[in-house]
Amino acid sequence: QVELVESGGGLVHPGGYLILSCRVSGLGFYRAITGWHRQVPGQGRELVAAVQSDDETSYSDSAKGRFTISRDPSRNTINLRMNELKPEDTGIYYCNVDLRLRGGKNWWGQGTQVTVSS
Repeated sequence: QVELVESGGGLVHPGGYLILSCRVSGLGFYRAITGWHRQVPGQGRELVAAVQSDDETSYSDSAKGRFTISRDPSRNTINLRMNELKPEDTGIYYCNVDLRLRGGKNWWGQGTQVTVSS
């Protein structure tokens, strides 16, 4: 059974940092597109950062220069380091493993809350 479990969210002051981690079980993701998405109430999920199977990374404009996505196949984790956090970074962060281009599915975690507030 495939399971994605996020951790590392919490309350942080503006300018602070958090490191989110997504542990993947039941699935190897080295050929997948893996990413982190943010959702705020009343809106859809917004892609924040993604890493391709060839380790190429991409970021939203708001995340560029502040966030770093990485993955560790040996530990089956996908990580997101978020520096210089701003109140507008607040939301629920979800990780995903997308294997649809390989004939598979798009799996999601349950999300972790990030709140940036003074």
